[in-house]
Amino acid sequence: MSRYAVSDIHGCQKTFRYLVEKELQLKTTDTLYLLGDYIDRGPDSKGVLDYIVELQKEGHRVEALRGNHEEMLMQSRTDSTYLTTWLLNGGAEAMESFEVATPQQIPELYFQQLENLKLYIKLDDYLLVHAGFNFSAPDPFADTEAMLWTRKFEVDKTILGNRKIIHGHTPISLDQMATTVTTPDIDVINIDAGCVYAGRFGHLAALDLDTVELIVVPNKE
Repeated sequence: MSRYAVSDIHGCQKTFRYLVEKELQLKTTDTLYLLGDYIDRGPDSKGVLDYIVELQKEGHRVEALRGNHEEMLMQSRTDSTYLTTWLLNGGAEAMESFEVATPQQIPELYFQQLENLKLYIKLDDYLLVHAGFNFSAPDPFADTEAMLWTRKFEVDKTILGNRKIIHGHTPISLDQMATTVTTPDIDVINIDAGCVYAGRFGHLAALDLDTVELIVVPNKE
C-alpha cells in the first residue's frame, strides 16, 4: 500500500500514463494524490482528465486537487477576463484537445469533474495542496486564492504540527527538488518538475509519501 503525489501534468497524457503504469506500476491498494494543473499548455488536456477518470473506474484510489489552471477554465465560461488570461496560459491548447472553439463547448461532464476537485487534503503526516497556504489568514484552509495561486508563503508550525506540505504550481529543477527532499526537517516540498517545459525542466515527478523518494520520468509527448 504505497502513497504517491504528482503535480502539474499540464496536458502531458503520455508522460503521465507512463509514470503511473510503467514506473509506479500503480496498484488498486495504492493511493495516488494529484495536486492540480492537469490541463493547458501540453497536447492532450482532455486525455489527462479522461485518464484520471479511467483510473478511478478501474478501482484505483485517486484523489485529485484543483489547480489554478482548472480554476481559470471554470471561471472562463462566464468571465471574459479569466478567459483572456486562460487563453494566454495554455487554454488554446486545451481547447484544441477538446476540438472546440470556446470553453462553453467543452462537455458539461468535464466541468462536473473539475467542480468536484478538492482544494487541499489533510493527512496525518502531510498537507497536500496545489500552490500553498496563507498562514496569516484567520483560516488558512478557507483562503482559496492562496491554495490555487500563491508562490511564496511562511509556515506556521502551530498549525502545521508534524506534517509536511507537498505542493506544485512553481516549476523547479530536479536538483532543487532532490535537495529539498533529502534535507532533514524541511517543512515544504515542491514536486513541480515542469513537465511541459523544455530546458532544465521537462520532467514529471512522483513523490513516494512513505519513503520520501522521487520517481521521475522525462517528458514523453
